[in-house]
Amino acid sequence: MLRLIHVPAVFALFGSTFAAFYTDPSQLKQTTYDFVIVGAGIGGGVVAARLSENPSVKVLVIEAGVDDTGYRSEQIQIPFMCGQASVDSPFDWNYTTTPQKALNNQAIGYARGFVMGGSSSTNYLIWTRGSSDDFNRFAKVAGDNSYSWNSILPYFKKSERHVIPSDGRNDSAEYLPAFHGFSGPLAFSTTGNLSGIDDKILATTKELSAEFPFNQDTNSGKLLGLGWQQDAIGNGTRQSSSSAYLKPALNSRSNIDVLIHTRATRLLKTGSTGSVPEFKSLEIATTSTGPRTKITARKEIILSAGAIGTPQILMLSGIGNAADLAKVGINSTVSLPEVGTNLQDHPLTSTQWEVSPDAVTRDGIVLGTDPAAAQAAVERWNTNRTGVMSTTLSNHMGFFRLPSNSSVLAKYGDGSSGPGSAHYELAWVNNFMTINQPFPTSGKYVANINVVVSPTSRGSVTLASSDPFAAPLIDPNFYNTDLDLQVMLESIKASKRFISAKVWDGYIVKPYGDLEQALGPNGTDADIIAYIRQWTGSIKHPMCTAPVNGAKGKGVVDANLKVKNLTGVRIVDGSVFPYIPAAAPQAAIYGVSELAADKIKKSWGL
Repeated sequence: MLRLIHVPAVFALFGSTFAAFYTDPSQLKQTTYDFVIVGAGIGGGVVAARLSENPSVKVLVIEAGVDDTGYRSEQIQIPFMCGQASVDSPFDWNYTTTPQKALNNQAIGYARGFVMGGSSSTNYLIWTRGSSDDFNRFAKVAGDNSYSWNSILPYFKKSERHVIPSDGRNDSAEYLPAFHGFSGPLAFSTTGNLSGIDDKILATTKELSAEFPFNQDTNSGKLLGLGWQQDAIGNGTRQSSSSAYLKPALNSRSNIDVLIHTRATRLLKTGSTGSVPEFKSLEIATTSTGPRTKITARKEIILSAGAIGTPQILMLSGIGNAADLAKVGINSTVSLPEVGTNLQDHPLTSTQWEVSPDAVTRDGIVLGTDPAAAQAAVERWNTNRTGVMSTTLSNHMGFFRLPSNSSVLAKYGDGSSGPGSAHYELAWVNNFMTINQPFPTSGKYVANINVVVSPTSRGSVTLASSDPFAAPLIDPNFYNTDLDLQVMLESIKASKRFISAKVWDGYIVKPYGDLEQALGPNGTDADIIAYIRQWTGSIKHPMCTAPVNGAKGKGVVDANLKVKNLTGVRIVDGSVFPYIPAAAPQAAIYGVSELAADKIKKSWGL
């Protein structure tokens, strides 16, 4: 089970209803639309909002999950609760991976948003794009310069709106305004609640500047270094594709409908142009055995079901690898062997240190040892959206490369997109933090997340059954390459060097739990690797399972994100990336989705 923090359930519920918002296919007033969008996550929300700007266009969005208001929605709305939004909640698909060979054959939880906003409603809110190298590589693979850094930067800006942090401070030295937007739908900010370790982190960037330099804005295309974390937070509240794009469109327009609690079970062939089949209809249902409803798009269907859902729908429709489809009794309609392959994700391993008993940490709230503090924090957030609940877990994060003379790179090669990109990420947290370890019952801690951000391991999504309501087989295949494992090893060593700076003297007591042996005087690389294999999980970033490729016969979509070897279907979500960005990907997906919306408008003269 994934677990990040524990907070007492003392929140007031809140929510509202919206027009053109349906919960069952039988409520729909029509079954033909100009555009039918499957999935209300980032891609679906952005494209639906942008296409419906034209009042002559009629749009339907179909979402399998629930609304993002009502029961337990405080875990979505309150930034500090971000770790609970996908833990035993109604907002998650509750997927589990296949046993991971490199993780002692553990099957791990695999969080995906089952809610309006998709995973933008349940993620850790981090607002990062990746490096300029990441997007220049994207453009090269796609054969389309519109994805290059300089070309896509205006779309990043178009999606966002910088706002001051919830504590009202001047954050002009914490980001670079030239690289950001100030009038887009989605508000972002730096932290709204300073923590007790911020000064120490910044001091470390000065003391150990050669290895951990300060970077004023890691979203400038120049990724490397440690800077203030930017988050999808406005007015102390989570910003998602639902709250920023889809719900505002629903509240102000009559040409967009949203249908929730409903799954797209398969695409339906509606004709052909020569030997090229056309798919402009799809089948939807609310239960495995319930009635099926046919929905048709006059112009096109847009799959935005994410890196798991999108390839699953394609395969259920007979679009994929014919041999694999035959194993579950599905006849091949279109041969696209790369559907569901190329799964890329960022493995995460948490590390923790015990700190001085007089340190000011957030552990009283996180560990539940100070219910009064938790109650007060929630009441403050309910009153004015400020305080610890108005921010996410980390205030600073950094992206780093192994040195150019690294024996690891010499032996295994460089899996990153270029010299300006990163191999690993560090992000410091002023309390105990983990995604899979048992929580202590007391104490004070500082924690770090170690993430391999340019993984070379490749996994897959395949069908376990022809039943569209059965979960697919998800295999992120973590540490399938020696390079990824060695990068994680080096990142944990780097986190130890960071915490060993003089500014931490007297503050750090010792590594926590079984990390004490791994990082102690007698610890070895083998001890650290054993720790990694036991405690690695996913940071919730699966991507690349329907990748773009400009070359004939390669990839799943072309440069305009149209599915190859057929007509009528386009994909707009994280599955179309050829490589995962070396950062938390949501801001990158927003930018690509904004670009995709313009491509769609252009193709239809809208």
